[in-house]
Amino acid sequence: MAESASKGIGLSFDVRPHAYDPSTNPELFEGVLARRVVAFAIDFAIIAMPVVFAAMFIFAFGLVTLGLGWALFWLLSPASVIWALVYYGTTLGGPRSATIGMRVMDLEMRTWYGAPAYFVLGAVHAIVFWLSVSALTPFILLVCFFNERRRLLHDILLGTVVINNAARAQAMRSTR
Repeated sequence: MAESASKGIGLSFDVRPHAYDPSTNPELFEGVLARRVVAFAIDFAIIAMPVVFAAMFIFAFGLVTLGLGWALFWLLSPASVIWALVYYGTTLGGPRSATIGMRVMDLEMRTWYGAPAYFVLGAVHAIVFWLSVSALTPFILLVCFFNERRRLLHDILLGTVVINNAARAQAMRSTR
């Protein structure tokens, strides 16, 4: 009886430490914020181009069909959202864990314990970013200045961190 009383119903789970420490590996975080802004602009342009072309096609189709084709404009918003989620999910969930803009800027996204990103995490990362910026104004992006890993609110909520990729970090180590 005493043996069964000591077992309890507690849950056991593994708590992993942070894989990236800015005090021991400062090269992983150096210059990330500025390059992250440029990467976002590149990704925004990549996402916007097909949407703009689709809008131009629908407009021209509407002219040819005397206005009937303009009814397709209602599809443009949902298609844009789906395209953005697929883009972020496939690129962040890919082998490099980086969007095209992040690859250009030598960045990658990892989980806080060091694992690469996956499709669902990439898509949810985009959703949480747009919801947080829309609901809490762009001033929410100032959160990065108040933590040592320079993580944004959506990074903190999802347990991700954006760092320099291995090649850039190694180059920065060798120049020191």
